[in-house]
Amino acid sequence: MCRIAGIISYRLQSEEIKTKVKTMCHALQHGGPDDEGIFSDNEKHLAFGHRRLSIIDLSRNGHQPMADVQEQAWITFNGEIYNYRELKNELLLVGASFHSGTDTEVIIQAYLYWGVSAFQKLRGMFAFALYDKAKALTYLVRDTAGIKPLYYHIENGQLSFSSEVKALKTAGIATQTDSQWQVRFLAFGHIPEPYTTLKNVFSLPKGHFLCWDNNKSTFTSGEYYTHVKESYITNENEAKQLLHDALTSSIDRQLIADAQVGVFLSGGIDSSLITLLANARKTTRLKTISIFFNEKAYDESAYQNVVFNEIQGEKFTHLVKQHDFEESFPQILAAMDMPTTDGINTWFISKYAQQDGLKAVLSGLGADELFGGYPSFNRIQYLRSLRKIPAQLVSLALPFAPDQYKKIEFLSHNHPLADYLLLRGLFTPADIAKILNTDVKQVTDILFSDTITSGCKHYDEEYAAWMETNLYMQNQLLRDTDIMSMSHGLEVRVPFLDEDFHRLTMRISPDIRFSKIQGKKLLIDSFKDILPEKIWNRPKMGFSFPLQQWMQQLPATSNYNLYQGKTAQNVIKKFKENKVHWSKSFALYQLKTHE
Repeated sequence: MCRIAGIISYRLQSEEIKTKVKTMCHALQHGGPDDEGIFSDNEKHLAFGHRRLSIIDLSRNGHQPMADVQEQAWITFNGEIYNYRELKNELLLVGASFHSGTDTEVIIQAYLYWGVSAFQKLRGMFAFALYDKAKALTYLVRDTAGIKPLYYHIENGQLSFSSEVKALKTAGIATQTDSQWQVRFLAFGHIPEPYTTLKNVFSLPKGHFLCWDNNKSTFTSGEYYTHVKESYITNENEAKQLLHDALTSSIDRQLIADAQVGVFLSGGIDSSLITLLANARKTTRLKTISIFFNEKAYDESAYQNVVFNEIQGEKFTHLVKQHDFEESFPQILAAMDMPTTDGINTWFISKYAQQDGLKAVLSGLGADELFGGYPSFNRIQYLRSLRKIPAQLVSLALPFAPDQYKKIEFLSHNHPLADYLLLRGLFTPADIAKILNTDVKQVTDILFSDTITSGCKHYDEEYAAWMETNLYMQNQLLRDTDIMSMSHGLEVRVPFLDEDFHRLTMRISPDIRFSKIQGKKLLIDSFKDILPEKIWNRPKMGFSFPLQQWMQQLPATSNYNLYQGKTAQNVIKKFKENKVHWSKSFALYQLKTHE
């Protein structure tokens, strides 16, 4: 797990390219504290940079950027390839030679022997740039789940890329602000892919590659994974057995490391299951990292203790108090690559994991999206009914709607993002227009101008899963998990998003994959042999902090005199009165302070 950066440009001198890449690497140092490397090809005006967090092959053999033995190809790689040993054995049989025990070198040889088709053979989380010297081509590649970030900027025949947006700005590569980011942020509570806060800086889509012709300074892009429609699994017992085997296999894969791997344990179903499986599979004593609070409504220590009683190893628990939040608030804001209303919880638990001696941890992220663990899976039926109301009638009702029902404004737009924002949105277009002093049409044009296809025909659980996976998890949870954990030099692995496990899950018939009786019932039933009833037979809490209370005591987010405009001031007043969620106050604060 690392941070990467690079530039290909005939507009710049070779030394200037290297200087800018070094500047980006310096800005990314927190995510790769163990080593730095720069590779340059002066003839092609190319430089790759790398900051390393050593997880596999901790020796100098893992130094990047890395080339094959004959130096036919160079790579700068961020992530982990969990099936690299199997791929390496295949490659040895066809004549490949290796000089390290890294997964990085396996990617290079896989490309040299199998070409672009090698990308879909990889199982893991990854973002990398690979330079083919003979063909004068550079590939930017991102994993199929979009776990690892990769941002690129193309202007005047120059390609620049980085693991974080701010590195591109720090190096003076992309300095112009995207004039539309504030609209998107106020609507979503984050900035959805492919957009960023910077003009012409975009996120490479998951499961895609960008191929840059180094001679012509042109590019093509596309998906590297071929989607094959398979028949549904309709037998529940078969589905449970397959899920059991696939998740166990995923855990086995993701425990592979030469550094110690721990587990985030919140006390919920997903983290408890991952912890119990890891404990059973791990040959060394497992480290768990948990957080608890004095505020009993948010404290899950009782459930954490249930799991502690079932496992061996070191259990690290940390009390987080309001004082800790207030003291850390400036550091949390500084760690954000782009504004977001999420990630505070990950920042804290990653900080403690790093302090407790870990470089890598397993997380339960992804199960709610795949198996119906969110309220949206039940609310989708109400959305189906609301969608039958004529848009004209919705417009007439809006002026009379109480504040908590203002989001029905999204019903006047026939767009998948409008459905999502009705369920999870922050501010309505009308309020955004007032806050930013613009008109509503401009706001809605920004939000709904892109054509998006959900692939789902009905307002059902599959549609909810599509929204939660491709919009909420992709744009907020995964990005914030990555940026906040890497700010502490910590790698977060997500077994539920293992490619094979995910594809298996998508093959299970929705009739058995989702349950109206209990969220994630199929997953729970697949592991009832190890999952204590006290863990699965309990109210859902989620890994949340008492931020409503804490932010009300924080002057930066609760003093309405700091804000301009009646709409923003009114939001802060209502927040102080507990009539508005803390995320709205936090969003307005970031809007005011983000540069």
